[in-house]
Amino acid sequence: MKSKFTVQILVAVLLISAAGCTSQQEAGVADATKVASLLDKGAYQPDIAAFMQIGGNFLSGASWDGSKVFFESRASGAYQIYRITEEGWPYQLTAFEDGVDFFSLSRNGQLAIIGASVGGSEQSQLYLMDVETGRLVQLTDYEDTRFGQVVWAQDDKSIFYYSNEENRQDMFVYRMDIATGESEKIFGDTAGVRGWCSAVDVSQDGNLLLLDSWTSNTSCDIYLMDLSTGEFQKLNDDEGNVEYVSLTLMPDNKTIWLRCNGNEDGTMRLAKMTVGSPEVEYIDDGWLDTRWELAALGVSSDYRFIAALINEDGYQRLKIREIAGGKELPAPPLDGVVSSFEFDRKGCVVLQFDGPTRAADLWKWDPRSEKLEQLTFATYAGIDRTTFRDPELIHYTSFDGLEIPAFLYLPPDYKEGEAVPFLVHAHGGPESQYKPQFQRNIQYFLLNGFGVLAPNPRGSSGYGREYRDLDNYKNRQNSLKDYKAGVEWLLENGYTAPGMLGIKGGSYGGYVVLGMITEYPEMFSAAADIVGIANFKTFLENTKPYRRHYRETEYGPLSDPEFLESVSPIHKAGIIETPLLVIHGENDPRVPVGEARQIIAAINQRGGEVDSLIFPDEGHGAKKTVNIIAMYRLQAEFFSKYLSEGN
Repeated sequence: MKSKFTVQILVAVLLISAAGCTSQQEAGVADATKVASLLDKGAYQPDIAAFMQIGGNFLSGASWDGSKVFFESRASGAYQIYRITEEGWPYQLTAFEDGVDFFSLSRNGQLAIIGASVGGSEQSQLYLMDVETGRLVQLTDYEDTRFGQVVWAQDDKSIFYYSNEENRQDMFVYRMDIATGESEKIFGDTAGVRGWCSAVDVSQDGNLLLLDSWTSNTSCDIYLMDLSTGEFQKLNDDEGNVEYVSLTLMPDNKTIWLRCNGNEDGTMRLAKMTVGSPEVEYIDDGWLDTRWELAALGVSSDYRFIAALINEDGYQRLKIREIAGGKELPAPPLDGVVSSFEFDRKGCVVLQFDGPTRAADLWKWDPRSEKLEQLTFATYAGIDRTTFRDPELIHYTSFDGLEIPAFLYLPPDYKEGEAVPFLVHAHGGPESQYKPQFQRNIQYFLLNGFGVLAPNPRGSSGYGREYRDLDNYKNRQNSLKDYKAGVEWLLENGYTAPGMLGIKGGSYGGYVVLGMITEYPEMFSAAADIVGIANFKTFLENTKPYRRHYRETEYGPLSDPEFLESVSPIHKAGIIETPLLVIHGENDPRVPVGEARQIIAAINQRGGEVDSLIFPDEGHGAKKTVNIIAMYRLQAEFFSKYLSEGN
């Protein structure tokens, strides 16, 4: 899998060009044919560094008047904010050494709040920006404090945001006057509410504020506050794990559009609520296919249009209609994953789209004229995009008969029945979902002869509440059995063979990696744990306080140390036979770096095979291009060493 650039081939091309030509025209035809033949043979194969420099442009915001579109890109080495100029050229607005964490555009499109932190700490501070010039004013500067979820007031004179500045644990809601920088807490413990609170939406008249408070990672309550009096009311009344998200308060100050999974099948659906009643009205009028989960929802600023992202087994497609009358409008002809969108006053939609063979870019869709316009153009670093491969969506049966969806990637020259090196990709979360989006490293491995299996085991989101909750607490290791069943499916169908299997994963996926090589120590010949959990007890003790409660509801509480010990790979490190690569960031606030150091030390102590890379300037994963290249180059070398020859 090392880069190849054969000088002799280039010399041969030049000799061919000069020999046997009877005329300039004949020479041109002959040269073009022979050079094309050489290129088709793949004389030059870019290394992993080139793949990691393939671009991607991610929607940050768009002004209501349609004049400004903003996106995030790491073209300069870390994720920064750019504005598309009238000429269509990107104008860089930020230059933070560690990039930006979030961007919130004012309603008039002239100002924005930037969130930025240092070294991957995620302790975002707030900055006020003039979006025309990029001029900045720092609004907050608190040590070990996180700010986020910024919502602008209707008059753009103030903002609402969450912060844990009071006790470093609970997220309460504050209001800040932009002109003076003065802030006050308006929602939190004084209301008898603790945990993770945030502002969601401001009423059209500016008098009311919608808020939510997350009581676990899969359950929240919603509130409506009168901003003039500070009085509030709780809007929902349920006892289960119900999520109320993507809320928009309509101009009548009574109707709320939202997504909710409080229905019988626990699937996220389009819904409405009326202020004063806890009842949720699920909309099933044929507009949306209710077999699939609703992944996102948005209402235009003039309350005329509503748009929805439907998650069809990982693929996400945009649907649009008028709110009054319910007339459906044409949808953009994009087949892949639409991730986010913004309306403008003309009814056009700016959206972010990517797919397995196409990097993320911004597009503009006019549903009236059905005109689709590409706004940004990701660079492919000189790599031929036509060589990239699409996956096949497959399903296999797990130990208890449950059907597990997965994406199967095969190398471009794969021959049926041929055993090739295979990587199993374990996603994070676990309340997340592998989607068929553009993955630079996966395309690199495919073009170098590897196959990749990316399952969505029990515990994944996108398939309803019941499926998502199947791995909670005492059922933790059942999800590992789903990965085992996926490997057995690969072997039974002849895609790979013993000695040619590797596994990699990040965050919770890193735990999956360690769990698999301790529960099934002979299954894999190489494993890469990126920012993963080795010891659930120390993880819960050392993760940031504002995250602990939400993780306990998923993984199990610190009050049950015996169970946490039973599922922690660190206590079975002595049986690890698989060569292991461990990658982590020194400043990780989610999964502290001590998790990596524990497993490295345990394997070294018994003389096992372990390599590691700890970044001093990163947190929960590498974000800077130079570090991303280093991380994936090491993975490429590692898996090539242990899997290419079926060791």
